[in-house]
Amino acid sequence: MTSPRKPKLGQNFLADDTARHAIADAIGDPSDRTVIEIGPGHGAITTILAPRCRRLILVELDRALAAELRFRFRETPSVEVIEADILTVDLPALVPHGETADVIGNLPYYITSDILLKLFAASAHLRRAVLMMQREVAERIAASPGVRDYGLLSATTQLYARVDNLFTLPPSAFNPPPDVFSTVIRLDFASRFADLGVDPASFDTFLRRAFAQKRKTLRNNLRAANWTSTQIESNWPENLPPEARAESLTLEQMASVYLALNQSQAHY
Repeated sequence: MTSPRKPKLGQNFLADDTARHAIADAIGDPSDRTVIEIGPGHGAITTILAPRCRRLILVELDRALAAELRFRFRETPSVEVIEADILTVDLPALVPHGETADVIGNLPYYITSDILLKLFAASAHLRRAVLMMQREVAERIAASPGVRDYGLLSATTQLYARVDNLFTLPPSAFNPPPDVFSTVIRLDFASRFADLGVDPASFDTFLRRAFAQKRKTLRNNLRAANWTSTQIESNWPENLPPEARAESLTLEQMASVYLALNQSQAHY
């Protein structure tokens, strides 16, 4: 029982045998863990994980593929299929109380950022994620401050997790081949809010405002977000150049600006 590809869902199915084993292996030993697989498709990675996991939850939007997976794993009690959009799924509700889960998946290119934000929101309930995405997005996520690719997605991801860029696959590894190369990354969730001394909600908002206009200096972006020039100049950290852009600053430096403005009772 098979399902044709539906372009509107961004479906490109992994066909490279070496790659699917490498992706499954990257999650580590899941024998006593819950693993959530996003967009399992025809089960290229699922078939490897199913006998390894204590519990494997498949979240598949495509109705025909979900039915195919239910039939294929009908005699594997550790496998559960949820027919749903991953963006609507209550991830913490899938994780046993007092435990964390792992996530694995080939992310649709058009909603990669949305899925990442979904995972960050649930990061207290997650240990690790092994994710395949468009190479350019993976490069942005792993970029360091001061390089062209570094931006809000980089800073936000690195605020919530340690990023490892594992390997890149050519279009020929998929059926049908996409128009882009794909990269597999591993995220080990460990938020940095506590060690930076910042409030999670307001620092997230601060970052969005700091990166609002990529070509503007950080000071100009903060002025556009309604901080006054006096507030900014009187609380600007001495070790930062006045013309610094958000893209050039580390999370520690961004936190120092945030904390200085916060102490001056600026609003967020």
